[in-house]
Amino acid sequence: MSNIKNEKENKKIIEKMVTANKKIEKGVVGGYKKIETGVVSGYKKIEDKFVDKFLRKDGETIEEAKARLKLEEQKRKEEHEKRMEEIKKKTQR
Repeated sequence: MSNIKNEKENKKIIEKMVTANKKIEKGVVGGYKKIETGVVSGYKKIEDKFVDKFLRKDGETIEEAKARLKLEEQKRKEEHEKRMEEIKKKTQR
């Protein structure tokens, strides 16, 4: 009989521990998400200010400037890859 009583008590303890751990997890994850959102939001504001002040051309919106910069970066990457392929071909001769 005492084994059955112990098992019931152990199950209650386990359930309380699981519930407590879930509450802790929820709090930690919620806190992390708030911090993450704040950091990302802050970064985007700084990025927009930088693009606006230093990289935007006259008559261009911040979004247009970012799109233009992205295209320019892609072109530079493609040109770099092309030059690397040419160098590779020359060194293989």
